[in-house]
Amino acid sequence: MSKKNKIKNFVKKKNLNPMNNRKKVGIILFATSIGLFFLFAFRLTYIVAVGKVAGVSLPEKTANLYQGSSVVKAKRGAILDRNGVVIAEDATSYSVYAILSETYLGEENKKLYAQKKDFDALAEILDRNTELSKDEALKYLNGGVNEDGTVKFQVEFGNRGKNITLETRQKIEEDLKKSKLAGLYFEGHPARIYPNGVFASHFIGYTDSVDAEDDSKGLVGKMGIEESYNDVLKGQDGKIDYEKDVYGNPLPGTIASEKKAVDGKDIYTTIDSRIQSQLESLMDPVLEEYKPENMTAMLMKAKTGEILAMSQRPSFNPETKEGIKEWRNLLVEDRFEPGSTMKLFTSAAAMQEGKFNPNATFAYPEGGYPLDDRKVNDHDFGVVGPLTFRQAISWSSNVGMLTLEQAMDPSGQVWKSYLEKFGFGKSTKSGLAGESAGELPGDNWVDIAMSSFGQAISVTNFQMMQAYTAIANDGSMLKPQYISKIVDNKTGEEKVTQPEKVGQPIITPQAASDIRTYMIDTVEDPNYGIAYDVYKVPGYHVAAKTGTAQITGEGGYMAGLTDYTYSVVEMVPADNPEYILYLTMQKPQTYTRDALAKIANPLMKVVMDSMDSDSATTEDVAK
Repeated sequence: MSKKNKIKNFVKKKNLNPMNNRKKVGIILFATSIGLFFLFAFRLTYIVAVGKVAGVSLPEKTANLYQGSSVVKAKRGAILDRNGVVIAEDATSYSVYAILSETYLGEENKKLYAQKKDFDALAEILDRNTELSKDEALKYLNGGVNEDGTVKFQVEFGNRGKNITLETRQKIEEDLKKSKLAGLYFEGHPARIYPNGVFASHFIGYTDSVDAEDDSKGLVGKMGIEESYNDVLKGQDGKIDYEKDVYGNPLPGTIASEKKAVDGKDIYTTIDSRIQSQLESLMDPVLEEYKPENMTAMLMKAKTGEILAMSQRPSFNPETKEGIKEWRNLLVEDRFEPGSTMKLFTSAAAMQEGKFNPNATFAYPEGGYPLDDRKVNDHDFGVVGPLTFRQAISWSSNVGMLTLEQAMDPSGQVWKSYLEKFGFGKSTKSGLAGESAGELPGDNWVDIAMSSFGQAISVTNFQMMQAYTAIANDGSMLKPQYISKIVDNKTGEEKVTQPEKVGQPIITPQAASDIRTYMIDTVEDPNYGIAYDVYKVPGYHVAAKTGTAQITGEGGYMAGLTDYTYSVVEMVPADNPEYILYLTMQKPQTYTRDALAKIANPLMKVVMDSMDSDSATTEDVAK
């Protein structure tokens, strides 16, 4: 037998021995245990050293379990009038809830939850300070206790426990402190209040939740100043880090770090709330009587470009959102053909070009003024007879304006250059969302000629007001301003808006003065004043110009009895204007010549009485 076979037989005999088998299994098990122990020790050492399992950070997981954070909302800046009267401001509302869980403890295990023995007293506090009755409050509190004796972590109090003011919250907290009770807490909800209701609503705008499902994300501006200056108003949110219990609830007194919120800046507008309120109250009855598709109104300080009041109809309540139908800010977004109020600029341009002789008469061609294949007539079809160019302004003659425009340059390019100088065809850079630049007439000489009396050109209210400042200020054209200053309440820094000159379309001051004089004829000349005895401000001469413009439809100009844009511009006092008022009304169901005067006359009386009162007060102080 070979040595190899001898070894095989020896091993075979050994393996058949039960004792040897047991020893073999024991050795294998022992070796395996030792291997697993060292493997576990290595893994544990690695986890402790590195702090990660499968790429997940254990310290972060632990921190997330016992540390929490919450956003501290910045207060949105207020919008105020020129005198500091609030137009829009933040007003957080609250909902009350009760914590019932016995795990809600403070330092030294102080009980911060609502104890069952205190339910009755807590219900009385809610009954005393909210719309909840004692019985209702008790029903909610007892409803948080399960049949097996366990309790819900917290309970809320339905709709009657919501929309609680800060004052009410403070009263409840004071009652809790006096009674040495705990368990009632509050959750804040962002809100924005507009105490004046319908008040330059499309200009001021409104706010809405960033996320309708999560009001903790705050508010965002919609429309008007709220939208255009959202970044200025919203501020920067802060953050608080704190410790929390195993249920994820913050532990009182455990704030670890805090990043303070930076509140938004306050915006002071140029609006005068007294005058604005008067304007709003005057527009409503006129809207009801004449039922136009829309109306606009703007009042400006002539020497600074500051807008004291502006509104439009239809309008809406920014707090309740009631009446939101017209989403456009008509004053900057809507463009329209202005009609005869454009004749002021035509006359001023003709004066500058030496083509305007106030006492010279102009021919009235039989059948109207020929423009290519059409003829243009006046509202009286020439019945009144020969007019001077001065009378062409007060009597609002289309033929007179065409004669002046063609005298400047038959191609129309000279007059078109003046349109550009007066700021038409380009944005006023108001900063309000959606502003239109309007549209100049094309290079067709007929369209350019028609623009001399306010047709075949589209403008905005802001453009018209800007251009009117040139006539009111002896040629200097000012940008319309609606922001008085922006104030950082934390630093006290103020950014004050200054008057901004944007052009000098009328070079000769006398030309602007003459235009205002001829505008007086519109309301004071019994023979050639188209609005004679309509627009009045007691004690003052009024420089005024009315307008009636056809409205373009799908098939050309509309032909309905009142398918027009009616308008008026006033400058008061006429010799040295302090104020400019511009009103428009589109497509009323009925119309009378004093329709816009029902707004203008009482409004301007209030404005001038206010100016006289302020002047008298200033003189008294000086003495």
